[in-house]
Amino acid sequence: MPSNEEEQQSVEASKEVTEAPEAKEVAEPEAAVEDGNPTEEAEAAPAAEEVAKEEAPAAPEVEAASTDTDDDDDSFAEEDAESEADRLAFEEFAKLIDESMHNLVEGEIVTGRIIEVRGDTIIVDVGYKSEGLIPAAEFRDRDGQVTVGVGDEVEVLLEKTEDQEGHVLLSRQKAERMRRWNEVEKSYKEGAVIKGRVLDRIKGGLTVDVGLRAFLPGSLVDIKPVKNLESLKGHELEFKVISLDRRRNNIVLSRKAVLEKEFAKKKKETLANLREGAVIQGVVKNITDYGVFIDLGGIDGLLHITDISWGRVNHPSEHFSVGDEVEIVVLKFDPENERVSLGYKQRSDDPWTLVDKKYPIGSRIDGKVVSLVDYGAFVEIEEGVEGLIHVSEMSWTKKVVNPAKILNVGDQVQAIVSELDMGQRRISLSLRQTERNPWEELSDGFPVGSIVEGKVRNLTEFGAFVEITEGIDGLIHVSDMSWTKRVKHPAEILQKGETVKARITNIDVSNQRVSLSIKEFMPNEWQDFVDSHHVGDIVEGRVVNVTDFGLFVDIYEGLEGLVHVSEADLPSTQLQDHFAVGDWVRARILRIEEEDKKVGLTIRGVNQPTAEEIAELEASQPAEEPAEEEAEAGEAEGSSGEDAATDESSAEATEEAKEASEGDAADEASEDSSADEATEDGSSDDEDSVPDEGAGKEEE
Repeated sequence: MPSNEEEQQSVEASKEVTEAPEAKEVAEPEAAVEDGNPTEEAEAAPAAEEVAKEEAPAAPEVEAASTDTDDDDDSFAEEDAESEADRLAFEEFAKLIDESMHNLVEGEIVTGRIIEVRGDTIIVDVGYKSEGLIPAAEFRDRDGQVTVGVGDEVEVLLEKTEDQEGHVLLSRQKAERMRRWNEVEKSYKEGAVIKGRVLDRIKGGLTVDVGLRAFLPGSLVDIKPVKNLESLKGHELEFKVISLDRRRNNIVLSRKAVLEKEFAKKKKETLANLREGAVIQGVVKNITDYGVFIDLGGIDGLLHITDISWGRVNHPSEHFSVGDEVEIVVLKFDPENERVSLGYKQRSDDPWTLVDKKYPIGSRIDGKVVSLVDYGAFVEIEEGVEGLIHVSEMSWTKKVVNPAKILNVGDQVQAIVSELDMGQRRISLSLRQTERNPWEELSDGFPVGSIVEGKVRNLTEFGAFVEITEGIDGLIHVSDMSWTKRVKHPAEILQKGETVKARITNIDVSNQRVSLSIKEFMPNEWQDFVDSHHVGDIVEGRVVNVTDFGLFVDIYEGLEGLVHVSEADLPSTQLQDHFAVGDWVRARILRIEEEDKKVGLTIRGVNQPTAEEIAELEASQPAEEPAEEEAEAGEAEGSSGEDAATDESSAEATEEAKEASEGDAADEASEDSSADEATEDGSSDDEDSVPDEGAGKEEE
């Protein structure tokens, strides 16, 4: 594009060319007249004549030429036409130049071409009579390099048509700012979306670069509150202009408006495509203790923890993380309330449908311990199928209280399927059934009547536990420690850690109990008494128990005989008034029942010992204090709960004691019945009136 100066020179040159002949023709005659010089006139005359001569014959020549040929006329006409066309074209060009210069208005954006880069100044031709100047700083990048070159076209703002030096003042930055303001204003009026980059966080929100500096309130950053606004710094996002004040240079943006529009569009599309049973894609949005919220596109669905896996799920975070893309199944869809229930495990078949065929009762399975509870351990047989090993099924010989002492989470175990409930989806497993029952082995190796030898492991109030084999203890009840003696505590007979010989009297495999007796290996006071006493003999002894139906009297080394109320020659209500435990009495033997080991006594017609005789009897008795102290020590030891008193022994002891108490109550009831019958009959010879010698012991 030619410069204004070149165009001006061209116009002036063209004017000189067109005006020169006319000026010359006019100037020459005038000069001649004014001077009045004869010489010049004389010289001018011949010149004029020559001119006249030259011009005079021209007409005849033209006529001759015109009469001779038509071609000469056409040639002159063409030349005139071309001259006229050139003149008109030049005038039109000059007119356009004037108009272009006239249209340049200060404050407008024009397009110019860079014609020179001169140091810190860029020279731009905008079609004006002089070039425009722009500081090179407006064209530099962050590294300080000029980003344009000669010939590049740029949009600039015409700040001033001419400064003191005659240059046009231009600004690229102001042009860009004005253009950007126009774009922002247009998007604001049309409600269009613009893009921008988040610059920084300020009080109340964020600053955004949209070509201009704008403000994004924190409440309009997202549909939901954003806790960390710093995380958005440097992000390119889309916004909507919600407020604009050009005079105050104020622009307010909203990203929430853009997201809401997108959200509404996605939600509409998603709702149109949702149906129960459909397999869809989603993105994990949030994880809670009870499930996972998944964004389906404008609407969230809930994947409950029970629908994550057919197996055990302790927490949804074990399977998912926020941002994961997942494939889920629509279980339930409520269009009215816009609620969607999702399933993840439903993508595969329910493993429980074939459990009864794959794991029948009695089958051996391999699994992994996945959880321990107070009552047992859960074992994963396969994904979605778990079985329970109850504490009672962990060991044949130990009473397991804490499963953690036997198993740990993650252990690989083998177990036997003991129960299967398809309706309740429950499988009961047994760890101990993988081995033979040691109680059955004991029964086979040591039948009832066998003699065993073992160490006393624990003493309780009702007996002593003796280890027969590893893990199996037998109970020696206090009633099986002596033939006739009333044993108050096992410590009177046995000591903890002592090795004893005993006879097996009973084996209960189902209840895992073994009963032992050591009285077969102790002195038989009964036999000694029978050999040395007969019916009718007078015996003396202490009262050990007073009941409504009679007196129990220790007559021979712990052997007790019964003086029935009918043989006391006193009303039954007066027995306790006349006798107390520890009193000395003298009685006659009525009968001796060897089979039942019972002795019947009577005090009718028998003189009771005097005070002097009682003193002699007491003097003849051995001191019992050591035995009592030993018993008390045994009680303390039995109740101390030392390590030898294992949990299984205590539990078994409790069961044995309960049964013993029930048996004692039954015997006492039988004795009461027998005593009542004897009282009614008034006969001292009735066999039922003589209870067992241990009845007093049981009653006490």
